[in-house]
Amino acid sequence: MKGDIAFQELKNRLCKTSILGYPDAGKEFIVDTDASDIGLGGVLSQRNGDQEIVIAYFSKSLSKPERNYCVTRRELLAVVKSLQHFSKYLLGRKFHIRTDHAALKWLLQFKNPEGQVARWIELLQEYDFVIEHRSGKFHGNADALSRRPCPEDCKHCTRQEGKEVVSVRMLRTDQLSNEWKDSLHHAQQEDSDIKPIMEWMKASAPKPKWSDVSAMSSTTKSYWAQWDSLLIQDGVLCRKWENGRGDSCHLQMVVPKAKVPDVLQLYHSGCSGGHLGVKRTLLKIRERFYWVHCRDDVEDWCRKCTSCAAVKGTQIRSRGALKLYNVGAPWERIAIDVAGPFPESESGNKYFMVVMEYFTKWPEVFAIPNQEASTIADKLVHEVFCRFGLPLEIHSDQGRNFESQIFQETCRVMGTHKTRTTSYHPQSDGMVERFNETLERYLAKVVEKRQRDWDRHIQPFLLSYRSAVHESTSVTPAFANFGRELRLPADLITGIPPDAPRSITDYANDLRNKMNDIYEHVRQTGQQTSEKMKTRYDRKMNNKGFDEGSLVWLHNPVRSKGKSPKLQAKWDGLYRIVTRINDVTYRIQKGARGTPKMANNARDEHVLGGGSVARHYYSLVHGNTSYTSVL
Repeated sequence: MKGDIAFQELKNRLCKTSILGYPDAGKEFIVDTDASDIGLGGVLSQRNGDQEIVIAYFSKSLSKPERNYCVTRRELLAVVKSLQHFSKYLLGRKFHIRTDHAALKWLLQFKNPEGQVARWIELLQEYDFVIEHRSGKFHGNADALSRRPCPEDCKHCTRQEGKEVVSVRMLRTDQLSNEWKDSLHHAQQEDSDIKPIMEWMKASAPKPKWSDVSAMSSTTKSYWAQWDSLLIQDGVLCRKWENGRGDSCHLQMVVPKAKVPDVLQLYHSGCSGGHLGVKRTLLKIRERFYWVHCRDDVEDWCRKCTSCAAVKGTQIRSRGALKLYNVGAPWERIAIDVAGPFPESESGNKYFMVVMEYFTKWPEVFAIPNQEASTIADKLVHEVFCRFGLPLEIHSDQGRNFESQIFQETCRVMGTHKTRTTSYHPQSDGMVERFNETLERYLAKVVEKRQRDWDRHIQPFLLSYRSAVHESTSVTPAFANFGRELRLPADLITGIPPDAPRSITDYANDLRNKMNDIYEHVRQTGQQTSEKMKTRYDRKMNNKGFDEGSLVWLHNPVRSKGKSPKLQAKWDGLYRIVTRINDVTYRIQKGARGTPKMANNARDEHVLGGGSVARHYYSLVHGNTSYTSVL
């Protein structure tokens, strides 16, 4: 009580005319500045004979970031703020600055000032002053102003003082399980980075000198730098952690290296973590624990979590270079696919089978009641092979009907080589997939509302498609296949005459030459189109392939009977690359017996793809930190 009365009396006397005076423009001004841990102080005065008359006072509370400044920077901030406050008296005249910090005497002689200090020095260039050092015991006027915030009615200082009231939430070690407490205490004692810190703190010694820790690890130095924030509670080393607002503080248990995986397992992979992302996991851990490089360890753990990788897969889709496969003559290679099911037609059909020839782009479409291998093989032999001859290759997806023993035996008997697409990668058979889309769009425009007549519109559409110029060949499929254009129903109206050769021999010779010219034109046009497509596709190529021995994840979104695909992981792994066959095809070690499998479209160290047959192809993805798939 007496202290409060004395303080109020001191303030009243300082504000009376016996202390404060009016500025005299003919006399030199003196500015005294000082800084403490919580505030800045400044006094503007003039000499009147042997007596100094105070003109004005200045004080300011430091913000939280400003309290982290070093002593020299705080003292320089006191000079800057005081001159800004008294600028109306000081601009345009010479004056003295007195400070108890000797380093400020060399203020204008700093070598290569940078950042904030450089900006402050530039601001001080507006003033004409001389810096004078004064001992601290004679510098009490400015020092007192830096020690006490502004009057109680100052809203700014009220907020600053409110921040000083920090509630410290102590660690309740009695709530920790004895097993965890003992294991943490033992791990701290055994940790080479934490052990010296605990020994110094148990000895109640002051903060060790730099020479004592200079030869130790960077982790120990980091803990040493936070000496004032560390304490030992019930034998466990803890760290005081203040929140971003500065209004509360709680203790974090310091985790040694040996216990970091246990903490990450509990608060990310365990039921307490829920496999959440890096930010949420990090905030949850920081409420309870601390160790050096905590963020890096959390990011690395979340990135390498196998459960997260198996469900999330890749976030960025990368691709390798496009591989071209061009043919040089008609009916060397065909593609086959089945689309449906559609509403059962009046003829009992539910699917249509598409066969397309790669060179001339000639399509054949057959409406079929089912997609069994026997039905497909029968249509293929009687409607395609017997009409156009046997192709050298048949390309299809990995449907069970195309991979069945019946279909494989049919190809073997006919002497035709069978190839297949990459699993879950329809781009490998883009020609027939694109034709399916075109045909389905056409049928949607012409079928009746009951949708029971869709199979009757297929053959008229084929006539139109075969007689239309194809973009990749610049000729019609009919012209590339037969050397002549098809006569259309509209031609009977317009009266376009057919070709009329003078003799059979001339017709045969002209047809032979024409077909050779057509084939050469189609080859050149197809090659140009393929190269243009490859150039456009390869602009987004961002995959350099994988090395043998890399670990990969397998993309395998197989639907299991009785299980929801939304609750299933789409990635299997980890598997090892056994052989790199080419830029986009790899053989991986998969299965309980280590059976090698074919893998396509790889990415470093985790894998994407599907299938269980040894000859199948797979998509791969590397299992490091990026999670990027390649197409």
